[in-house]
Amino acid sequence: MTDGRTQERTLVLLRHAKAEQSPGTPDAERRLTARGHADAAAAGAWLARHALLPDVVLCSAARRTRQTWHGVALGMTGSPPEGGPAGSSPLVRYEPAAYEASPEQLLELVRSVSPTVGTVLLVAHNPGISLLSALLDPDRADQDGLRTTDLVVHRPTNPWSELTHAPITTRHTARG
Repeated sequence: MTDGRTQERTLVLLRHAKAEQSPGTPDAERRLTARGHADAAAAGAWLARHALLPDVVLCSAARRTRQTWHGVALGMTGSPPEGGPAGSSPLVRYEPAAYEASPEQLLELVRSVSPTVGTVLLVAHNPGISLLSALLDPDRADQDGLRTTDLVVHRPTNPWSELTHAPITTRHTARG
């Protein structure tokens, strides 16, 4: 049993995949493009290959983020030619508050995760997701922010509820 302080934690930030520009469609209802679907599956395959399977997924309730998560989940199954472990199914929380959220609001969502959780995947939008990465590791954050389907892996050293700093260990732009 762990006390929550010594447990290894991983926070993976993922900006949603490429979405359609749909005049007349509410922003929260925009769908992924064909490239976006392929990139989301590639992100899932990358997570599986690097043993970064989430225990909890915090996902904006917007259509493009839900579709991104769905593609990531399919990509994590290890279907050929990507390979990789499928793992168990994570707890998925669709969070309306993650849409148009500030970095501080996204941080509060992450802080609400159970202390027993090892890996969290946060699927959200710019500018909040990029600013959260910079808030957690200002020295290593990409000054241009996260592009569509960018993954940034942070390794917190404190329990989720006390998260203030988490060094970036890996970055990846998934393309399918």
